[in-house]
Amino acid sequence: MSEIVAFFARFASPAPGTGQTAYLSIDVWQLALAAVFVLIAGIFSVVYHLRLEKDLAIGTVRAFAQLFAVGYILNIVFHIPSIWLVMGMYTATAWFATSIAQRRVTKTGVNILLPSFLAMLSSCFIVTSLVSGAVIQAHPWWAPQYFIPVGGMVAGNAMNALSIALERFFSELRLRRGEVEALLCLGATPREASEDVFRTALRAGMLNPINAMMGVGLVTLPGMMTGQILAGVSPVQAIRYQLVIVLMMTSASALSSFVVLRLVRRRCFNSGQAMVRIAGPAS
Repeated sequence: MSEIVAFFARFASPAPGTGQTAYLSIDVWQLALAAVFVLIAGIFSVVYHLRLEKDLAIGTVRAFAQLFAVGYILNIVFHIPSIWLVMGMYTATAWFATSIAQRRVTKTGVNILLPSFLAMLSSCFIVTSLVSGAVIQAHPWWAPQYFIPVGGMVAGNAMNALSIALERFFSELRLRRGEVEALLCLGATPREASEDVFRTALRAGMLNPINAMMGVGLVTLPGMMTGQILAGVSPVQAIRYQLVIVLMMTSASALSSFVVLRLVRRRCFNSGQAMVRIAGPAS
């Protein structure tokens, strides 16, 4: 039995000579070479008249500019460890994520920006703080090299879940307006009348991270795990980090969807407990 344990232990430990020395840097000319892949997509657009050449060009330039800008900002933040600087950058991340998410929702006539921002900021902060401080046990808990990257991953997934949950919520309210109003006329509260709509939207917001958990390792090798392996970290350690990331993203998606739906639902009914008009194609 001891021989079997020793055999597997060899694979759970970093191989000799691995670590930071295995990291391979990428020069500017190598980045330029990688841009050839975008040219392939551009060729398809030209040949098949997809008219996406402009979007591909702008997207490529923006990707380079945004990522390099963030890289230099992070370099500054990492060398000037300040909780106020970290929290300020995190708040900005939550705001940009909220702005993108609410633009994906069909115009409804209901103000969803502030509720979305509050849901995004609170849920992501709770999850990121727990992961950074309790799971990873960074010291201090807001250490920028842990808090900001983890928070960015949390916010990105919460952004997708939030926009999907809101889109489904308003779509269901439009389609089932008669049902909701009938329940209100029978004496139901706005919460009771919209409970089925609420559950449907919450379920929609949680499906993507659940599907991601089902396929991780079998279908995809996610970014966190791949990045650590490329940096020379033991695959077993990379897997542990990735499991933490997958679980925290599922939690953040559920929490952000729940909070935003609770806040937005209140705005869909007036002081007289009547449902307001929800704009949209099916209204």
